[in-house]
Amino acid sequence: MLTIRKRDASGEAKDAEHRPRVAVGEEGGVLGCAFSGVWTTRTVALVDADMRKIEGKSGAKQLMLDLSHIEKMDTAGAWLIDRLASAFEKKGVEVHLQGQSEIASILLDAVGDAVRREPESGPSGPPNIILRALELVGRRVYEMRDDFFASMNILGATIRGAQMKLGRGHAVNPAAIFNQIDRMGVGAIPVVVLMSAIVGAIVAQQGAYQLSYFGANIFVVDLVGVLILRELGVLMTAIMLAGRSGSAITAEIGSMKMREEVDALKVIGLNPIGVLVFPRLVALVIGLPCLTIIANFAALGGGIVAAWLYSDIPPAAFIDRLRVAIDLSTIFAGLIKAPFMALIIGIIASVEGMKVGGSAESLGLHVTASVVKSIFVVIILDGLFAMFYAAIGF
Repeated sequence: MLTIRKRDASGEAKDAEHRPRVAVGEEGGVLGCAFSGVWTTRTVALVDADMRKIEGKSGAKQLMLDLSHIEKMDTAGAWLIDRLASAFEKKGVEVHLQGQSEIASILLDAVGDAVRREPESGPSGPPNIILRALELVGRRVYEMRDDFFASMNILGATIRGAQMKLGRGHAVNPAAIFNQIDRMGVGAIPVVVLMSAIVGAIVAQQGAYQLSYFGANIFVVDLVGVLILRELGVLMTAIMLAGRSGSAITAEIGSMKMREEVDALKVIGLNPIGVLVFPRLVALVIGLPCLTIIANFAALGGGIVAAWLYSDIPPAAFIDRLRVAIDLSTIFAGLIKAPFMALIIGIIASVEGMKVGGSAESLGLHVTASVVKSIFVVIILDGLFAMFYAAIGF
């Protein structure tokens, strides 16, 4: 029964008679413990030392615990009694409880279950390096599966149409598309031209330096023309666009996801893919081939200058030899890749943007993942196209 006790000015309770006590007796191999008083969080520290002394006793065959005189008990008191009983059970001693109230029985059962769920041997060590490597591979495979399904969802919704209104036709917003073309295509022209001109000049300079040993300086034109038009022009442009525009798409969609603007679009009946992803994908598919053409001209211009300076090949001779070295198949071999690379960059950037959580750290991680994954997949796609062209003799 709970009693209200007066306290003096110092705030200490005048109820020493209610402090927890334990009486111990032993007879005929039976160890008896009678508990009394209040066994709560505030008081159990007074008997903790006595309980530990009892736990250290040995030689008993049975342990009798009498809880009939306990006035009040909480989980701290129940844990102390359960610890005593568990210590003797581990020694093979038979433990009997008697006189416990209904509340005490519930507390002892709950504390016992919680203690038994804890691992006795402590936390296990980390698995060996082989298991960790296999686990990492498995997790990445599942992540690739989830990303593939999300990408197919975005690609299917984009092919189906803009879906500006769910169930209300396929309205396309030309203004949004032209705005994205201006930002992703026109805005990228200076850096693409500069990068491509430098790369073209480097390829021509290195080619001229190596071919000069064989007196075949004129073949620098073939090297620059084929390498730039078939591979480097579109590949370097796609990598630049993945770092420049892909990261921007992920950051824009991710920040909208963080501010719950994507959810707001769903609430008002708009499809986020149609509003946010569709214009950007269309702009990339249009912009990347155009940027590839510009990059090809810039790289060839850098190659002309480098060949003139290092191999004394005048621009007129360079262009005449270029007309012999390349044909339409060389030009289109690179341009055909551009729309596919643009789709990959846009889809991966959109998927990573939709996966952003509610923190700035999540936004940074997914922007980084977007750029890395886009560049990786673009390079893989370029290799697949190279094998395909070789197989068909294109």
